[in-house]
Amino acid sequence: MAERGPARAFTWLLAIAGALGLYGSSVLTIDKIRLLENPNYVPSCNINPIISCGSVMRTHQAALFGFPNSLLGLVGFGVVLTIAAAVLAGARFRPWFWLGLQFVSLLAVVLITWLMTQTLYVIGALCPFCMLVWVVTIAIFWYTTLFNLRSGVIPVSDRLRPVVRELNRYHWVVPVLWYAVIALLILNRFWYYWKTLI
Repeated sequence: MAERGPARAFTWLLAIAGALGLYGSSVLTIDKIRLLENPNYVPSCNINPIISCGSVMRTHQAALFGFPNSLLGLVGFGVVLTIAAAVLAGARFRPWFWLGLQFVSLLAVVLITWLMTQTLYVIGALCPFCMLVWVVTIAIFWYTTLFNLRSGVIPVSDRLRPVVRELNRYHWVVPVLWYAVIALLILNRFWYYWKTLI
């Protein structure tokens, strides 16, 4: 079933999420280059003491592997967008290919979760483009997982098939809850600042 290709909605989700992620990663990369060229450069997304890309970019967490994290986004989201374009053009991929996307998207979710905790509880500032990357990474991971479960790329026992059917039927519940938890964590962490705006 997987070799016939994913549903069109999933493919378009990959395309849109890949494009948004690529955009966010591009802006972060350009701003990082400008910051390296001029330490006094102020990124356009420095809005207030809390929403401040510059504060995040200057930390060691922003270059976890010795180079800006946004370069990983340029490559990763570029690949996702390419996969979506290929499928829309008629390409079909083997199950191992979709397992590869599953594995990489899982690593990406683990990475952004760690970066999220660092942003909230160590750095103490929010980067809007980083948050865009969080949102699309979660969507890519979740809907890739659903596709792989539905298509049999990830084997499912007969007992669990009804669960998979319900997950597909209410596919929006998990990401909405996931985003709600992140929003609540942000609200709680920076409540001391938000309440001054009310």
